[in-house]
Amino acid sequence: MSGTKPTLDDLRIERKEGPEPEKRFGLLVAAIVIVAFGGALAWWLSRPRAVAVHTAAARELASSGGGHTVLNASGYVTARREATVSAKVTGKVTEVLIEEGMKVKEGQVLARLDDTNVKTSLDVAQAQLESAKTAVEETRAQLKQADQEYKRTTELTRQKIMSQSDLDLAESNAKMLAARIARQERDITVAERQVELYKQQMDDMIIRAPFAGVITTKDAQPGEMISPISAGGGFTRTGIGTVVDMDSLEIEIDVNENYINRVQPGQSVEATLDTYPDWKIPCKVIAIIPTADRQKSTVKVRVGFDKLDPRILPDMSVKVAFEESSGGTKTAANPGVAIPKTAVQQRDGHDVVFVVQNGHVERRAVTVSGTESDDSLVTAGLSAGERVAVDAPADLANGAAVKEVQP
Repeated sequence: MSGTKPTLDDLRIERKEGPEPEKRFGLLVAAIVIVAFGGALAWWLSRPRAVAVHTAAARELASSGGGHTVLNASGYVTARREATVSAKVTGKVTEVLIEEGMKVKEGQVLARLDDTNVKTSLDVAQAQLESAKTAVEETRAQLKQADQEYKRTTELTRQKIMSQSDLDLAESNAKMLAARIARQERDITVAERQVELYKQQMDDMIIRAPFAGVITTKDAQPGEMISPISAGGGFTRTGIGTVVDMDSLEIEIDVNENYINRVQPGQSVEATLDTYPDWKIPCKVIAIIPTADRQKSTVKVRVGFDKLDPRILPDMSVKVAFEESSGGTKTAANPGVAIPKTAVQQRDGHDVVFVVQNGHVERRAVTVSGTESDDSLVTAGLSAGERVAVDAPADLANGAAVKEVQP
């Protein structure tokens, strides 16, 4: 049997050309996609996230028409003459003649206390005074008779009709009655003083206005007890009501001691009541109290109104703008901007704010000249219209990404 002899070509392995290269390319692309997605995910997870912050715009402050404003501050309307009217003694209220808003004159009766006991004592004192006067008249009559008896005894003794002892007795009786009259006259003086004392106590039962003004509070009603001193948590009132002299209204302001050099007595001031924000009230500095409050680092300034108005009431909130005095140092015409107090933070001993721009914050040092209600007045470092972060986190860094949230 014969067969075909195998050759070397028969032993060659034939490789099939098919999708093998395409499969490898697909795996490579898939690996690249996975790596890229992992990198993107890692970047997304590790990226700095934007901090949500409330923002507010810096508001420009308009300077007053009379001159440049060198300092802005806030304070309250106060009355120089204000009194809680009370009685000089403890007693029961029987009548109250006042109501809130009532105008009173100096010396006008405001209330009355129960005077029953004092009136009885006054009646007794007056009766004792009358009794003392009657006793003096009786003694004077006896003294007149004793003097006449002494004169007769003296004449009869000279005529040797009566003895010396009779004369001595008559003289003694006359002197005794004269001394008794002197004592009784002093008793009359004491009785008169006693009557005056009880009359004063009767007058103390009537409570009068110490000065002309307006009643702002009514603190007691008939039937209540009232005392000039506190009863230590009891039910005793310490006053009938409060009277305010509306002609003594002025403004009290606490000025930061760092800026008190901008204030001078007689300096022009423009006041604006929070209740009437469009009403500009001309005022002047009355006095700068020569002492500082070490707790608040402020100096008290008294400002008087050029002209009073019935709309001005005690304890009203008021904003004031101190104008540049004629002889003062020139300052910038721009009075600055106002931002919320909570936008200002202390960093490294300086006042700073975080200005929000293009989704990031810029830490910026500013100069704060004072406060008005809930606002801080910034005179340098910030322009009107710029937005600042309010209540920013304590760890907020310069350049951090933020997201504005409207309050």
